[in-house]
Amino acid sequence: MAERTWDIAIIGGGIVGLATALELLNRKPGLRLTILEKEGQIGQHQTGHNSGVLHSGIYYVPGSLKARLCVEGKERLIRFCEEHGIVYDMVGKVIVATDEEELPRLQTLYERGLANEVPGLELVGPERLREIEPHCTGIKALYSPATGITDYSAVARKYAELIEVRGGEIRTYHEVTGIERRGGVTQLTTPVGTVEARFIISCAGLYADRVAQLTGNAAEPRIVPFRGDYYMLKPELGDWVKGNIYPVPDPRFPFLGVHFTRRINGDIWLGPNAVLAFAREGYGLTDVNVGELIEALSYPGFQKLATKFWRTGLEEMYRDVSKSAFLASLQRYIPELTLDDMVVGPSGVRAQALAPDGSLVDDFIVDEQGDTLHVRNAPSPAATSSLAIGELIADAAQKAFALDKVTVAV
Repeated sequence: MAERTWDIAIIGGGIVGLATALELLNRKPGLRLTILEKEGQIGQHQTGHNSGVLHSGIYYVPGSLKARLCVEGKERLIRFCEEHGIVYDMVGKVIVATDEEELPRLQTLYERGLANEVPGLELVGPERLREIEPHCTGIKALYSPATGITDYSAVARKYAELIEVRGGEIRTYHEVTGIERRGGVTQLTTPVGTVEARFIISCAGLYADRVAQLTGNAAEPRIVPFRGDYYMLKPELGDWVKGNIYPVPDPRFPFLGVHFTRRINGDIWLGPNAVLAFAREGYGLTDVNVGELIEALSYPGFQKLATKFWRTGLEEMYRDVSKSAFLASLQRYIPELTLDDMVVGPSGVRAQALAPDGSLVDDFIVDEQGDTLHVRNAPSPAATSSLAIGELIADAAQKAFALDKVTVAV
């Protein structure tokens, strides 16, 4: 039996679920709200394994949710960090062209960034590039001084603290395994009991499609997990990279390519690559969930993606097991880098939404289904955009659930 009926239950205690809860409680004090998180702590997956970059909004299609919410969200997050004493650093980023064929794509990125109103963008030549990143080589680069870094785990913890101050509740070890609508409320089955709520918001990340299926919603777009492995620069070489060094993305391929990322603690991450994870939470090569792997491999969307990009996929897999191949990709930007300069680093898993035709779902997606909202796709820059995404979801919830008419606790 459920011990009480909540106004809203949010499934998933990652940064998007937390930001959504905080926004709802700020708008409607007294709202009976709980977050159900399957792990023992919040933010244990994509939130706790991302690169820590405060993205400026260069890459995204003008007019898309990603473009708008990244630019808005970054400014809001900076103000949040300042207000709550969370460290951030606007270290900047260079997107570097190393050959002539990349120059038109670099120009397109520049124009896209201007359209998205990213401040301070500058196209620079080799000399200016060396001033910004003394060890980096390229024929031209796009410099974004409005790109920064922070600690998203610290951000998530502060969100959680404020949620509880405002009367919300966070329940860990509450994996939702069943969802049933009954008598005007939704009953959510967990290993430690049933939770009852009038309305549901799913921010389930790597399991977004699974939770959608529990409510009778469509399985597509399907979540296919891609693992990204990093190396790290030896600590004594930390001053080789001042900010972030990124490649010019190739729109023909689904992932960005390896890059150099300065972390807020001074570490320099090198990578990541992108390979199919053998489990939705498969952070290592030996982490295998046979059922989840078969599910991914048998999905027509993945099969079409793999057929289209088989050569790229093989290269990524080879680079995943060959440190020399990984080094060669990095040496395009810092030629003096050697194998001895690299040590094994962390890894993360990206929840990539794939359509049945094999196309990667690019923009953020929030679907309404009766008394439930599903965040179906929230990849990077979701952490940067989290406060703005939370506002977007709260707007949708306010409309779909008629929250203005909900009587709150006093």
